[in-house]
Amino acid sequence: MKKALLVSLLSLSVAAAGAATLLKADPTKTSVSATFKQMNVPVEAKFKKFVFTIDYNAATPDAAKASVDIDTASLDLGDADMNKEVAKKEWFNSAQFPKASFVSSAIKGAGPGKLTVSGKLTIKGKAADVSFPLTVKTEAGKQVFDGALPIKRLAFNVGEGEWKDTGMVADEVTIKFHVVAAP
Repeated sequence: MKKALLVSLLSLSVAAAGAATLLKADPTKTSVSATFKQMNVPVEAKFKKFVFTIDYNAATPDAAKASVDIDTASLDLGDADMNKEVAKKEWFNSAQFPKASFVSSAIKGAGPGKLTVSGKLTIKGKAADVSFPLTVKTEAGKQVFDGALPIKRLAFNVGEGEWKDTGMVADEVTIKFHVVAAP
């Protein structure tokens, strides 16, 4: 009986040691942006409001989980009128769809400092399964995650009506993120 209890406690201790750790993103060092071409000129716009939830332990990356909610009305194109335009129905329709979200379904180690992340991306009520590479490193006791997710904006109905024409704004958009997080 004592031996069984000791084995159980030891198993729980080992499992707890390898479990993921809830990390909190540092909003002053974390960034999310969308890069696209407008009239064939590269544009990078930053989202000002987002919330990351990350469960991660470097010893057991396959047990990791992550999610992010991005406030679609917080996209900053550097011009107040343009910021209002992208919140409108034709673009993000922020009144009806205030958040874009990503929820991981699998995170797999892909070599030293590299992960492959898969999950569901939802923008403007449209959901799609996506997968992308992610780098991770430790700096000053914090985990630093960097990644880029290429998408097609029209797959999510971002740019409706006259904005479906990709001659003005390209269909290809890359969502870039730099997350600095610690327990």
